[in-house]
Amino acid sequence: MHGFVNDVVVGLLGLTTIANPVTSATVLLALTGRYPPEERNRQIFRATIYVTIVLLICFYAGKAVMNVFGISLPGLRLAGGLIVSYIGFGMLFPPARVGEDEAQAEMAAEDQATQLPDVAFIPLTMPCTTGPGTIAFIISAAATIPERGYTYNVNFAVITIALLFALVFWLCMRGASPILKLLGEKGVDAMARVMGFLLVCIGVQFAINGIHDLLESWGMIAT
Repeated sequence: MHGFVNDVVVGLLGLTTIANPVTSATVLLALTGRYPPEERNRQIFRATIYVTIVLLICFYAGKAVMNVFGISLPGLRLAGGLIVSYIGFGMLFPPARVGEDEAQAEMAAEDQATQLPDVAFIPLTMPCTTGPGTIAFIISAAATIPERGYTYNVNFAVITIALLFALVFWLCMRGASPILKLLGEKGVDAMARVMGFLLVCIGVQFAINGIHDLLESWGMIAT
């Protein structure tokens, strides 16, 4: 029992540190500033479900999927960096807003809910939460299981960690809504641009790490 609790605590701390749901909460603030509270809560709930599913898939089938499609960890990091950078540029340089009359005409012609983009999977789940670093961490942890002598069914620990992280993720997401009310529209715009810049930096760093690992695997640079 002691080993189970210890592994769950260590796994949850490591996963939370790498996935960093607080960052996902700030992205939520930037992307859903004008969403109705009900729609924002739906996005949060769906993102929580997606994150849990992706975590379990990565643990049980991540390495197999990457092998089937010939995807390497450096390639995963590089692709994730490009996606994060693309999302960051969109937040840093948002498209020009339409005029009030035009916006009212569009809302009258079409239901407002259908105009709101779905951000639950992209980018909240991937790559903000279950990005290249998280996926690499999970696959690496799964690969070390045969080398360890567990005295309990490891599946219980895996599912427990996934569910506890989902709870932490959900709490961070729901905690963003009160902050949103304090920021106001101008504060949300400023937050979006700051987060966009940070996401571009994070994406570039992901890409740099991927290129570094790729060159290192080719023996072009020293370890």
